[in-house]
Amino acid sequence: MLLDALQARELFKLALKRRFAVLAVNVDSPAALTDCLEAARRTQAPIILQTSLWQLNSHSFGAGDALTGMARFIAQLAVLATSERYGNVPVLYHTDHIKGPQTLKILGAAIRGLPVKLEGSEVRLRASTLSLDSSELSEAQNIATVKRLCQIAAESGLELTLEMEAGVDEGPTPLEVAERLLLGVEREYPGKVYLWAPGVGTRHGLGDQSAFSSDAVAQHQALASRLTGRPIGIALHGSSGLSPASLQAAVRAGVCKVNWSSESLLLRSRAAQEYYATHVAELQPGHPRWKAAAMDDGLQRYIAERYVPVVMERIRLLGGSGMAPLLLEHLGVSA
Repeated sequence: MLLDALQARELFKLALKRRFAVLAVNVDSPAALTDCLEAARRTQAPIILQTSLWQLNSHSFGAGDALTGMARFIAQLAVLATSERYGNVPVLYHTDHIKGPQTLKILGAAIRGLPVKLEGSEVRLRASTLSLDSSELSEAQNIATVKRLCQIAAESGLELTLEMEAGVDEGPTPLEVAERLLLGVEREYPGKVYLWAPGVGTRHGLGDQSAFSSDAVAQHQALASRLTGRPIGIALHGSSGLSPASLQAAVRAGVCKVNWSSESLLLRSRAAQEYYATHVAELQPGHPRWKAAAMDDGLQRYIAERYVPVVMERIRLLGGSGMAPLLLEHLGVSA
């Protein structure tokens, strides 16, 4: 089940109330999309699938056109999310790390919907939740961009659920900076930000994560909730390389969304490397299994066998296992 903006809010509220976090995987291929849904199905967990600008532009989705990439991603996700196999998996599509001169064009389309014509009818494909990469923006630019997204939604008569971020890689975000950023949006457009992504000592990539502070998570979660007057969960960026104990401490402190990208990519690429290294003979013309070995299905099944169990374990680590039926019941959807 592909969640809309209002249903996504309920997921975040439930995660905070029950103290679990939803795994948010950056997906760079249709096969990875399927594998993540499969892991969520087996653990009966909600999951977030997200794309950054480079994934929207990638060969697998947009072939250089981010809007085509987003439409193609949402369309594939929507088909799977309404299938018999994955219909009971609550999944949301989130825009992650969108930056540069096309930011408003891309995110505006994600709000209004990307038109796709099918047999003479037009459907509009929309993101569930949105964020943008503020790493190269000043505070004023960050606030102005988020407010513009709120304005686009208001003008279109559509709901909007946002994740707002500060300089994630710059160490713990000062609380006074958080207050300026959050109130800069909340005063004019209340009730749109439901996730706050401050710096809490983590870094994107596979580097040293020893500066992580669960105390910073707790302080920001309490501040964001107090400033807005509603429960605001923390989105943890840079989770690759964090120890299981640190991840669980983060969830206890108020993290309800955990981004996962670098480690995920490494797992899939290493599995592919292993596949080609161990199937050399079968990939030779004349071998009775060469065609089966050469087809993408052979490679992707091999990767899935190694990748899906790791995704399942991460879901369990964050406490998300078994939470899908609870959310569907809360949303009034029969499983």
